[in-house]
Amino acid sequence: MAKQPMLKFVQIERDMPAKRDASERREDFHEIYAEYAKAKAEEQASRCSQCGVPYCQSHCPLQNNIPDWLRMTATGRLQEAYEISQATNTFPEICGRICPQDRLCEGNCVIEQSGHGTVTIGSVEKYITDTAWEEGWVQPAAPAVERAESVGIIGAGPGGLAAADMLRRAGVQVTVYDRYDRAGGLLTYGIPGFKLEKDVVMRRNELLEKGGVTFVLNCNIGEDVSFDDLRKKHDAIIIATGVYKSRDLGGPGSGADGIEKAIDFLTASNRKSFGDAVEDFDNGRLNAAGKKVVVIGGGDTAMDCVRTSIRQGATSVKCLYRRDRANMPGSQREVANAEEEGVVFEWLSAPKGFATKGDKVSGVMVQKMRLGAPDASGRQAPEIIEGADYVEEADLVIKALGFEPEELPTLWDQPELTVTRWGTIRAEFTTGQTDLPGVYAVGDIVRGASLVVWAIRDGRDCADAILKEFEDRAAVAAE
Repeated sequence: MAKQPMLKFVQIERDMPAKRDASERREDFHEIYAEYAKAKAEEQASRCSQCGVPYCQSHCPLQNNIPDWLRMTATGRLQEAYEISQATNTFPEICGRICPQDRLCEGNCVIEQSGHGTVTIGSVEKYITDTAWEEGWVQPAAPAVERAESVGIIGAGPGGLAAADMLRRAGVQVTVYDRYDRAGGLLTYGIPGFKLEKDVVMRRNELLEKGGVTFVLNCNIGEDVSFDDLRKKHDAIIIATGVYKSRDLGGPGSGADGIEKAIDFLTASNRKSFGDAVEDFDNGRLNAAGKKVVVIGGGDTAMDCVRTSIRQGATSVKCLYRRDRANMPGSQREVANAEEEGVVFEWLSAPKGFATKGDKVSGVMVQKMRLGAPDASGRQAPEIIEGADYVEEADLVIKALGFEPEELPTLWDQPELTVTRWGTIRAEFTTGQTDLPGVYAVGDIVRGASLVVWAIRDGRDCADAILKEFEDRAAVAAE
């Protein structure tokens, strides 16, 4: 009888890829985890219990067929594992690196509930696709038939690029417009290299170009080209701009020099990684080197900021968050990585203003908090502890309080483009159809600030809906 290749979680312990020592990794922007070797990837994949109801799959926004590609990996059928993986995920090598697996697939792994430790799903996914690139299995779109229909996509982030890939593989003519000089959006300029090295994103952009996707970069809709002109040029439009308007923080001293937005800080750092000339980095404004840095916020963007500050050579880095560790929205894995690298977390601490010397920030006025009764979302609401205020010294303060949508109907002169009370575009669930005929929206501009994997899901669903619309039109025309 053949040897059982799976269900080895009892004999084999969970083993993540080696993580570089904190003293080493804090000196550069390279990814912190090593790659699995073939034998180790097969071993870890073999721990999967092949559940009858795979909670890992059902809790993945893309519904990735995780048990099947784990089985293929465990039995040495790696090209088949890749084919299964990429069938539902446009960018598996990216999701394997940056998805919060501890909250999604791995967080719902059945064997963890029995005390054996979750399968290392994200690391195996990364290994599968990195191997696929090395072996030449990842190929650009080569549609069997070219179609006459054209789609314009506004925004070259994960949602827009996922839609572009799906549409192009179906033979649709696709043009992607983006305000930046490189495609990738958040993947390129928002996420630091220690989580997602930029050559991983650039090679995917190049693959899309080789497959026939046209990129129009350094293009601001409403300035360089009007939204109405795009609608006339294309048979359908997808809005995939993301949300880039930073939430602000008031209080005394809030206008002082040295108080910066997270997106500006991270974009400057990523541009330097590309070798770009960045004036506000070179003059010290968006450079943490030699400074006492305080980051305000508790999400993954805040974690990116504190860990970037460490690598830039800050003398100290502290993170203020108004709730406790258990209620932090960011990945616990990222918090642990940050602590290893020297970041200090000040829990139950909220800013009420800023101390200044002249025009320059010199500290954050901090109110200590305690957790009271749950708020409307069910989370315990922070309450101020009277008389426990203090000033946290700072030369650079970074606001990482989340993002809001820009006022697109105004910016693009499209009053008929309906938005919600949060300013996000109102779009139909699953299809992305807006109130404007032939105009769709996907990703964060619909959901609000969310995960890359959800943007990919939205882009793929929207592409399917547009293809169906094109087929329906063709059927009517043929009658």
